Amino acid sequence: MPTICLIPGDGVGREVIPAAAQVLGVVLPGVQFIEADAGWDCFLRTGTALPDATVEAVAGADGTLFGATQSPMSGDLTPQPPSLAGKGEVNSSPLAGKGEVNSPPLAGEGVGERSSPGRGSYRSPILALRKHFDLYANLRPTTNLLSQAPGAAVDLLIVRENTEGLYAGRERWEDADTAIAERVITRRASERIARVAFEQARQRRANRKSQIANPKVTIIHKANVLKLTDGLFRETCLAAAREFPDVTVNEMLVDAAAMWLVKDPSRFDVIVTTNLFGDILSDLAAGLVGGLGVAPSANVGAGRIAVCEPVHGSAPDIAGQGIANPIGAILSAAMLLDHLGEPAAADRVRRAVANSVAAAILTPDLGGAATTAHVTGAICRQL
Repeated sequence: MPTICLIPGDGVGREVIPAAAQVLGVVLPGVQFIEADAGWDCFLRTGTALPDATVEAVAGADGTLFGATQSPMSGDLTPQPPSLAGKGEVNSSPLAGKGEVNSPPLAGEGVGERSSPGRGSYRSPILALRKHFDLYANLRPTTNLLSQAPGAAVDLLIVRENTEGLYAGRERWEDADTAIAERVITRRASERIARVAFEQARQRRANRKSQIANPKVTIIHKANVLKLTDGLFRETCLAAAREFPDVTVNEMLVDAAAMWLVKDPSRFDVIVTTNLFGDILSDLAAGLVGGLGVAPSANVGAGRIAVCEPVHGSAPDIAGQGIANPIGAILSAAMLLDHLGEPAAADRVRRAVANSVAAAILTPDLGGAATTAHVTGAICRQL
């Protein structure tokens, strides 16, 4: 039986990761769990947001589930205010008249690195894990769960380059009034993320996970303005496409893609894009299907290590109240099952989630009154 490393992190991560572990225990009897520490609270206690022991635990496990972490917003290590750390404010973002629990601009990933003479250096644990294990592909599937969600059917996968772009960590002060961030795009990283996207398109069609008749990859960029960096990304992706003649390829500027995701998401199958664009577009896509509380993701590379995580942040506004939506974490656990070679178990989890949602067992962010425990229990009963 596999061993899964659990990293709850901060805030609601401590509630949704145990929920996902409970589901894994039902669908995969005998699975072993080890728990590891990371995040803002860990940093305050130990002086590091990602202890060496946690890195070793991830390396030794068959897969990892990561919760959420709270990150500082400034150089003095002031933590994010609640309205940012949870990716938005409670009941502030409408979806068909319903409020959203998890929704802010940092996507739960936080800053790259901040330092303070009193505490040392804080670095985002999830960014550090991605870099350490070269988890260069961030997979973010988006599928309709709510029958009352507005708009067209949604069944798409965003493949986001995970290691460079504006998240490469190259920021500096030019002078007292000017801060500069460097955007790094390399041919190597662009080629390997393109290959992942084309392979995922083939696999989605083979597994009948996509409703599109032929597999299709859309390359999203802004090469009309970012002529060197996105020009290289575009050129490299189009070159990789020649090795996949069975996959239809097209391209779109990122601003147009944002509009079409809202207007007609059914035109997309697999999207491949750079780090920042992928971060933003995947959160936009989540808003089409119920919000970040139901959005899963997986960080994978060329090796066996995978770190799967719900997309939402730590949501300190609601942490400890027992109302955080566990679906994003549970669907992330399903993605981990796929990675572990357990596709039947993964499909069982997805069906159980869909049946629970259809039965209107919903947390407040989806317009219901169920608790985290009630939703988790309903999904376990479905299994």
